[in-house]
Amino acid sequence: MSPSAVQNSLAANPLPNSVEGAAANPPARSVRDRLIDAAEQCLTAKGIRATTVSEVAEVAGVSRGWLYRHFPDKSELLGAAIVRLNDAFWAESRTRLDAVTGLDQQIAVGVALAREESETPGALVLKLRQEEPEAFTACVGLGVRGLIPEIAAFWEPYIQAAVDRGEIHPGTDRAEAAEWIARIMMSLATVPGEQCNIDDHESVLRHARRYIVAALRADPTEAALRADPAEAALRTDPAG
Repeated sequence: MSPSAVQNSLAANPLPNSVEGAAANPPARSVRDRLIDAAEQCLTAKGIRATTVSEVAEVAGVSRGWLYRHFPDKSELLGAAIVRLNDAFWAESRTRLDAVTGLDQQIAVGVALAREESETPGALVLKLRQEEPEAFTACVGLGVRGLIPEIAAFWEPYIQAAVDRGEIHPGTDRAEAAEWIARIMMSLATVPGEQCNIDDHESVLRHARRYIVAALRADPTEAALRADPAEAALRTDPAG
C-alpha cells in the first residue's frame, strides 16, 4: 500500500486526534503531535510491522529528516503513538466508570467498553498487542506492564472503593481481587457464552451481582479454610 493509498484509507476512518484536525487548526498541534497523529493513523490502517517512517512523514506532511529530529527511529515513534492511545483509553475508561456507583455497575460498564467495536484507542491497542506481540513489545519496551497486570492496576482503586463503601469484605486482598476481575473481564469481553449475554447490560450486571460481587463479600480467610480442611483442623485444634 502506497503512502497516498494509506492517506485515502485514513480519510475514511480518522481517529479523534487526526492529521485533518491538525490541518484545520495548525497552531494547536506541534510537529511532534502531528507525527504521533500520523503514526496512529498508519497503525490503524496497516499495523506495526507494515508501517514505515516514510509513510508517517508523508501523512504528517513533513520530511523524513524533520521526523528524525523528533524521533530517532521507527520504534520510538510508534511507541509514542501506542502509549498515547493507551493513555487515552484508560482515561476514557476511568471517566465512564467514575460516572456510575457500585462495583457491579462498574464491571458491567467495563465489559461494555471492552465490547465496543468502534475504532476506539483501546480497541486498536488491544489488536496490536494480540496480533503483533513482538513488534508491540519492541515499540513500547519491556518495562510496560503486560495486559492482565495493566487491567488489574486499573481496577485496584475500584476494589478499594468497594471495600470503603462496604460492598465487599474488608479482608479482601485488593491486588489479588483486581487481578481476578481483570481475568474475568477478559473472558467476558472476548468469549460469548450461553448463560450471560455479554452484549446486554442487564445480563452482565446480573452476572456481576450474583457471582463476582457476591464472591467478594465472603470472608476470604474462611473461604480458604473451607477449601483446605487440614488447615482448618490446625486452626481449631488447641494442640495444633
